[in-house]
Amino acid sequence: MIQRPRGTRDLLPPEVRLWQAVEGVARDVFSAFGADEIRTPVFEATELFVRSVGETTDIVHKEMYTFPDRKGRSLTLRPEGTAGVARAWIENGLSDRTHPLRLYYLGPMFRYERAQHGRYRQFSQIGLEVIGADTPLADAEVLAAMHEFFLRLGFDDLVIHLNNLGDPEDRVRYQEALRTALAPRRSELCSDCQRRLDENPLRILDCKVPSCQAVAAKAPAMDDVAGEASRQHVLQVEEQLARLGIPFVRNPRLVRGLDYYLRTVFEVISPKLGENTVLCGGGRYDRLIADLGGPAIPGVGFAIGEDRLIKVLPAAFREAVLAKSRLYLVPLGAAAQGQVLELARSWVREGVPVEVEVSGRSLKAALKRADREGFRAVAMLGEDELRAGSVSVRELTAGSQISVPVAALPGWWHKLIAGPVGKH
Repeated sequence: MIQRPRGTRDLLPPEVRLWQAVEGVARDVFSAFGADEIRTPVFEATELFVRSVGETTDIVHKEMYTFPDRKGRSLTLRPEGTAGVARAWIENGLSDRTHPLRLYYLGPMFRYERAQHGRYRQFSQIGLEVIGADTPLADAEVLAAMHEFFLRLGFDDLVIHLNNLGDPEDRVRYQEALRTALAPRRSELCSDCQRRLDENPLRILDCKVPSCQAVAAKAPAMDDVAGEASRQHVLQVEEQLARLGIPFVRNPRLVRGLDYYLRTVFEVISPKLGENTVLCGGGRYDRLIADLGGPAIPGVGFAIGEDRLIKVLPAAFREAVLAKSRLYLVPLGAAAQGQVLELARSWVREGVPVEVEVSGRSLKAALKRADREGFRAVAMLGEDELRAGSVSVRELTAGSQISVPVAALPGWWHKLIAGPVGKH
């Protein structure tokens, strides 16, 4: 039997409904904040990610799916979304658009990581980017949109970690400060972090190995060497969040795993998954587009790990989505079978989700299935109903049965689902 590749999975009903619902909330919230959707290719020139993400990052160093095409050109399945958005902005001449330009995306990403529970080699991200504004207000708007998205899903316990990564000029001084502080404890670092100490010591702060985290905890913070401009920028972001009542904590060790970030960086942590599991991360990347050959234009954004998000969705949101709010239409007899699809189509056109019993189940078997799978109601169409121009409807949460005229069924249904949902 051919099996799916390691580190991938099949998303099956009814779980897929959770993904659709989450993505629907993202579209609603981000569009309400003025964003439009952008769709970029799932593979790009390898150079795009090497130049943007950073050659010394773990993503480029050991996680990218890179391959030559038939003409020998090096291509890579996208490991993250921001670089592709930046490339699309340059290539399609989006500088002609009114700025700031707000763009959001949804889709699969790929990283060759160690396959483990909750971590996949094909995973999905939901991202929002604001291009063309370098103010703290833009950072705060991005965080406000992110916070509103999580609120709409019912979260009330997520923690926003925020830090100042300084400007690129500050980073040179910070790297030297880290090397000086960490070099005497080199032997306590993992093999990857010993390499990072030489190549890019900031990556040590992002390591999840406990011994490395213990060493990094005593390292200097970026604020110790950052310039006044970057410090004031992040302080003003924090002031905006305080005005909005959005809770956050300053995390001086937060660096993120991508080299293009500067000044404001942030992550969202779920207490249910632990401190080392990030649901969402982002920050400011004012020099990314210029580094890729475009003009000097600022940007700020974030990406949400949808796979992890689905795992910790609040129970109320999950239950509401998975409740089978459909009408189960059961034809009884040959005459009803001849008309049932026409009737179902007319109701569908009036906004009623209808599932027709097409396999020939008996009424008893159909009712058992309806109760087992959580339908809201069962509509029964037999000879008596055909003569009366009605259907017999059993509302499963209440256990009651009434006769409803065919033409009145859509109104009855919309009134039903507008009320409280019972056990189904």
